[in-house]
Amino acid sequence: MDIPLPLPLLIGGAEDSEHAGARESTWLPGHREKLSLIQQTWAAAGCGAVVAPTFRGNRFRLPRRDGEEDVRGYNRTLVELTRRSAGAEVLVAGCMGPAGQELEPFGDVSFEELVTAYAEQAAALAEAGVDLFLLAEGMTMAEERAAMLAVRQASDHPVVVLASCDKEGRTQWGTDVLAALIVMQGMGAAAFGLSCREGEEALLEQLQRLTPYASIPLAAVISRAGQALQPLAEAGVKLFACGGELSGEGTAALSRALEQVDFSRFVPPEHDPDVIPCASEKEARFITPDVDVGETIECTSDLMEEILEAEETCPQGALKIAILEEDDVAIFAENQYAVRDALCLWSDVPELLEQALRVYQGRAFWDGTGDLEPEFLAEMSRKYGLVLL
Repeated sequence: MDIPLPLPLLIGGAEDSEHAGARESTWLPGHREKLSLIQQTWAAAGCGAVVAPTFRGNRFRLPRRDGEEDVRGYNRTLVELTRRSAGAEVLVAGCMGPAGQELEPFGDVSFEELVTAYAEQAAALAEAGVDLFLLAEGMTMAEERAAMLAVRQASDHPVVVLASCDKEGRTQWGTDVLAALIVMQGMGAAAFGLSCREGEEALLEQLQRLTPYASIPLAAVISRAGQALQPLAEAGVKLFACGGELSGEGTAALSRALEQVDFSRFVPPEHDPDVIPCASEKEARFITPDVDVGETIECTSDLMEEILEAEETCPQGALKIAILEEDDVAIFAENQYAVRDALCLWSDVPELLEQALRVYQGRAFWDGTGDLEPEFLAEMSRKYGLVLL
């Protein structure tokens, strides 16, 4: 069971670009004291959690030494330094960031290789004793999903996911942040939050878009001490992450301001059981319990064309793709990026359904047909967010 987060929570420690990604051997020897003082400042200013600067602490981003990545040592050192600096009463968050790799079929890295890289870092962070994990801004949907799966291999501690968006609610990769929320809360995130490149008004507007569909606390990245906090709290925000522009004095002012916020004024919206959120890699989609999935699409060499044709000509807004044999998983993985509507994944072989769910960079649903065991389907729902109708 996840360890609950103390809420509301002020999080200090936005990644410092001066040392982001630097290895212990190249940056830390001459800067340990500086980093320690910064972290002490966040803790003294009232932050309940401080982020260890392990943003780039995965094998793809760390410089190599003797042909091997020092992932374990790098993450352990920064977590231990953060723990000593922040003090025993402050939570330490292990930060995981972009791997900077394009996945197949657009690049050379497979999704499983990405999971393995994040699993290595997550294990190092868990071993070092972090209290929670932070998936940082700038990650693709695939990176977020891979990191979430990796963390769950290593720990049951809370995972907070942050995304950065424009005023339209799109990340730099074109994903609607509502889709990201739907996917990540389905996979077990403890909180989901935003920063916005277009300012405070746009940030509030996008968080309010998320509120009706959020079953977990929301988070907001705060860039200045005078930012209005009560409207954010009324949108369901209970975690506040200090942006890189905030000084120690500004963080202390933010901490004092949070003490005046009335979080009881947030009334969770009632969720309509007939509006069921799903998502593709980039789009949020909503279905009803009696959704029409249309004709079942099989995984052939024409899968891309069949997906595009079905989405253009079928009005039901949902697709059903069948995974019938081992080769179908690879075909589906290569062509899934064409999917924009809600997706029903179907197989009568449990192992094949899980493989398809694992590589799908969205949140699929199960239409209730077939003879798979309820216990297995419940596990797929817990692990991958599979929506069960």
